[in-house]
Parts: sequence; structure tokens; C-alpha cells
Amino acid sequence: MEVVGLYTSAASVQEVFVRTLNEVVSLWWTFGGGTRLSVGSDVRPTLTVLPPSSMEAKQGKATLVCLASKGFPSDWKLSWKVDGKSLTSDVSVSGGVLEKGNGLYSWSSTLSLTEEQWRKAGTVICEASQGSQSPVAYSLNTKQC
Repeated sequence: MEVVGLYTSAASVQEVFVRTLNEVVSLWWTFGGGTRLSVGSDVRPTLTVLPPSSMEAKQGKATLVCLASKGFPSDWKLSWKVDGKSLTSDVSVSGGVLEKGNGLYSWSSTLSLTEEQWRKAGTVICEASQGSQSPVAYSLNTKQC
């Protein structure tokens, strides 16, 4: 099939994406004030958490990376918890990036801890949430890393 884009002005963009029937059909429309209508099935992303490297720990730092892939729509949000406590500082998050060819999105987030915080932590959780859907979580037991 084809991708159709209709641009009416700088403040108003209307786009429709249509794929063949054998693939995911992802239709969305953006209206002038930033209101976005998503038409399609909600797809919960798959999460993976990468622990810090041992070389980084020797430098007194511990950076964890949460990768979320193959989700829809694009407004899933990633967050972190350490031993049940939500963390918002020392966190960076990417917005949804459209994967080529499948109409689904990927996100990433990093959590920066000191080596001491990492050593004292028992469980680190990356959680993806979107609207009223139940969240998706990946739990990492720090003692097994």
C-alpha cells in the first residue's frame, strides 16, 4: 500500500498511515491543536533491563538501561523504582521511536546510580505505563548481577 500525508498548514498536520493487510495497520491523525487520534490495537511493549558493567562500578558509577520495544501507541512512559521507591532524578528517557516496517514503537531510559546505591539496592524495576492499561514491568534482582 502507500503512505499518504496531507499538510494543510504549519499549525495543522493531518497524516494517515496505511499498511497492507498482512502487517500491522497503524492509522493516526493529528489535528491542529495537538490532539492525536490513534486507531489500532494497543500492544504492550517488551521490556529488558541491562545492568551496569563491572568496569563502571570500579569508577564508582552504575548506569542501568531499560529497553522497551514493539509497543503501540507511542505514548508509553518508562519509570524506575529501586526497592519499591520511585526515582525521578538521574533518569533520562527517550520518546517513542517508530520502528521501521512494523508500525510499532521503541523507547529507552537510563538510571544513573552511585556504586554504593547499586550495591545496597535489592530490586530495580523498570515500568512502562500508558493510559488506563495495566503497566508492564521488568524486575532485576541486583544480587544476581
